[in-house]
Amino acid sequence: MIVAPTSFFLGMLFSSFPYDYPLLWTSSPLPPTFLSDLETHLQFLHASPPLIPRILHFLIAIGFAGFLLKLFKPSEANLLFDGASLVLYVVGVIVYITNIIKGLRVVTRGEWDAEIQLKEGEEVIGREDSLKVLAASNTILALVLVGVLVLQAGQWYAERREREERAQFEAMEKKEGKGKGGQKKKQ
Repeated sequence: MIVAPTSFFLGMLFSSFPYDYPLLWTSSPLPPTFLSDLETHLQFLHASPPLIPRILHFLIAIGFAGFLLKLFKPSEANLLFDGASLVLYVVGVIVYITNIIKGLRVVTRGEWDAEIQLKEGEEVIGREDSLKVLAASNTILALVLVGVLVLQAGQWYAERREREERAQFEAMEKKEGKGKGGQKKKQ
């Protein structure tokens, strides 16, 4: 209930990577139509049928439900791994709401060159910088979600290791118990 929604979100972010990579990670100049292509892609994504965002938000809710169900099983591993995973998941949702949704709305409106009344000390960032912020938000969200997956894998490994050690310990106790029982002297 946690790994599947997280992996789904990573897949969605991976589909944006071909656009984010040249914007953030290369120093070569961007092709002349790159920003327009990126805007078209983002506008298409934002204008998707209402069913698509509903599915996405439903999957976010499934992830939260998975965390809540796991946190009700009181164990040290659940508290540590699931608690840290939940914090990362919440950070991811915050990045999604504050940066990605807001960025998609700005791109859809296309208010790059509009005259806007600003208060003293306020600035409006331009088209390229706004798209870079959106791309950086995608990268941050991807790293946060990878952190969730790493913590879930770590929890699985720790629980598996604990079960193996417990089984070994019980087998040794059983073996020692049989050995001591057979060595008792009768009086």
